[in-house]
Amino acid sequence: MSADRHTTTAPVSLRERRRSAASREIVDAAEQHLAAHGPAALSLRAVARSLGMTVQALYHYFPNRDALVTALITKAYDDLADALQAAADRAGPDVREPRLVVVAEAYREWGVARPEHFQLLYGTPLRSYAAPADGPTTQAVRRMGTVFQRELFAGFTPEQLAAADVPLLSAAHREQLEGLPVQAQGDLPAAAVALFLSAWGHVHGLVVLEVFGHTSFLGGRQAEVFRTSVRMMLEDIHRRIPAGPVQDERVR
Repeated sequence: MSADRHTTTAPVSLRERRRSAASREIVDAAEQHLAAHGPAALSLRAVARSLGMTVQALYHYFPNRDALVTALITKAYDDLADALQAAADRAGPDVREPRLVVVAEAYREWGVARPEHFQLLYGTPLRSYAAPADGPTTQAVRRMGTVFQRELFAGFTPEQLAAADVPLLSAAHREQLEGLPVQAQGDLPAAAVALFLSAWGHVHGLVVLEVFGHTSFLGGRQAEVFRTSVRMMLEDIHRRIPAGPVQDERVR
């Protein structure tokens, strides 16, 4: 019998559970402060005061403002990824609307409903803040991107994606795209990465315009305009990908 079957996970100590619970409570309070005052006004002193703590006590859980901001950004990205995945799961295999459109609409709805959180992720960078290199914020945003990537290219083979009709990429740009880490682009060929970046910029740009109030002149038609635009974008991208099997040029 394998020794692995006897391996057990050590129980989490009471002290660790209390620390985890206190950290979650601090993050929740920081989110409330963020929603009320916006990212730029985030104050550890105000967060501590709302919990009946001193700033010194809060430092036992988050040693500085950047650590708390990192926790907030990570949670926001995870919440957004959860919303996208839930939308994809609800859509099922027989949805009338393309699943990428359903996921994009979930992205828009999350941003419009939580403008302060959206601004924390995509607005003016907080002064002096730098996310940890390849840290939890990076992992969280990759998780969100994976949902988009999966729904954008569902049903296409790697050969089809590699043969996508995209404007000629410079040698330097192609090398850059092909050199991205696997966890950033999966196993996408350069042409597909270029399409993905274009699609992401299209969807995200529309949401940014709305969240920051630049499409308010559309009134109640903003959701319809968004849906129509994403549909057209998706149709254009899918037209660029060969519909059938791709023959390797080397064997012709």
